[in-house]
Amino acid sequence: MLIATKYYGIVGSGVTSPHLFRANNKKFYVVKLQNNPLGPKVLVNELLATKFGKLMDLCFPSGDIIKVTEETLQQNPRLRTSGAQAGLHFASQFIHHTEYMEKQHLVKAINKTQLAGVILFDHLFHNADRTSNYKNLLIKQQESGYKIYAIDNSHLFIYGNWTEQLLQRLSMKIKIYYHYSYGWLLRYYLTFQDFSPYLKIVSKISNAQIEQLVQEIPHEWLPDEQEKQALIDYIKLRRNTLEELWKKLGKHIPLDHR
Repeated sequence: MLIATKYYGIVGSGVTSPHLFRANNKKFYVVKLQNNPLGPKVLVNELLATKFGKLMDLCFPSGDIIKVTEETLQQNPRLRTSGAQAGLHFASQFIHHTEYMEKQHLVKAINKTQLAGVILFDHLFHNADRTSNYKNLLIKQQESGYKIYAIDNSHLFIYGNWTEQLLQRLSMKIKIYYHYSYGWLLRYYLTFQDFSPYLKIVSKISNAQIEQLVQEIPHEWLPDEQEKQALIDYIKLRRNTLEELWKKLGKHIPLDHR
């Protein structure tokens, strides 16, 4: 767990009103607070994406739970005025010197095959936001070349602030998100082989791993045990419908890429 040590103010223009902090490891983080306009389930979504992303080796920035203390609130009147409270929030490492990814950037990106995993993840969790919001894919020039980062997983389950009933409806729904960047990637860059390792990883995730992921969500973010169980059930069902999802998603890859 991270500890917030210094506050720098609101960052970006997202609907979740993120804030910029420095943590006890000296790194900077974009932090979504429990009292964000969409509510604490946004933090649940972000932590779930971080942990699932590690299992899948996705190009998500490093993320973790961060503790904001009462002392930090007292030192920053602007933060207290925003309604923030001491407690546990979600932090995603801030990536300096990035650009929003556009079509022309894909040619020079060194890790675009990782986006096969991101696309699969977004379809598993109904994250329609990334395919239409160009601000959720960043590109950064590094020593090894240009690297893409997929950020902001607040809108999992379409709306972000999900309910048990919504999870039940979405768990068996197969919908392909094929706009803008995902359309470019599927038509021109990605192949069946690019998706293969991610399909294997997801298919082998065990029930015990899924249950552990959900149990690691802080109680203050998700106190309802029925909702926790609904989330576990959703992930298990999505894993078990992976083949059907892939059949529909794979149809959007041209024949000469298969």
